[in-house]
Amino acid sequence: MKTLHNIFTSKKSKPKKELPKPKIEIDYREKNSLVASELAKLGFEIEFKELKVADYIVKDVAIERKTVSDFISSMINRRLINQIEELKQYENKLLIIEGIDEQELYSDENSDGVSPNSIRGFLLSILLRHKIPTLFTKNPKDTAKFMERIARKKENEMSIRAVKKSLDKKEQMQFIVEGFPGIGPKNARKLLEKFKTIQEIINASQEELQNTIGKKAEIFNLGKENY
Repeated sequence: MKTLHNIFTSKKSKPKKELPKPKIEIDYREKNSLVASELAKLGFEIEFKELKVADYIVKDVAIERKTVSDFISSMINRRLINQIEELKQYENKLLIIEGIDEQELYSDENSDGVSPNSIRGFLLSILLRHKIPTLFTKNPKDTAKFMERIARKKENEMSIRAVKKSLDKKEQMQFIVEGFPGIGPKNARKLLEKFKTIQEIINASQEELQNTIGKKAEIFNLGKENY
């Protein structure tokens, strides 16, 4: 007699294979950073090792991470200049300045005695001379979220560098101007419509800037001598 199979009995589902966790390489000197623990919470495999260049290697992107205070101090002792030069070896690279919600980057009362315009001029040098994209994040959790987005991006998505190359000259200027804290797309367009070039924005007087973007001029008051 043939065995009758109960068609109403559910079949046992095969156990799903666990996908390997995406891996992020982190320089061992970043062990005390909260970014690593945030990345672990997001499901990444963390590998601490000695990285000759950068603090994080996320997929194909080399990332140098600085807190606001570390950025200023490494700017003063010129350590950051060497790190930026080394970072340029990578096709895809990124500088992250972390903690803008916790510490003022352009404070006139900076304990290190660095003027706001000197900091702005240095940032422009990183962007324009060294061609290093710069990202400002609120805190370690925000930094980890950006790294997660990079790590999980699809292969057919454009890389950071590819997107940058696709911009025409006008779009590149817009990208640079709106990248400064407090200057979004709307104010960036106003500045470029009024002054046409980044150099003319830098040369503009405080009064001209205020007439264009109001109180935001205090944030974007760039000194020509520091550019």
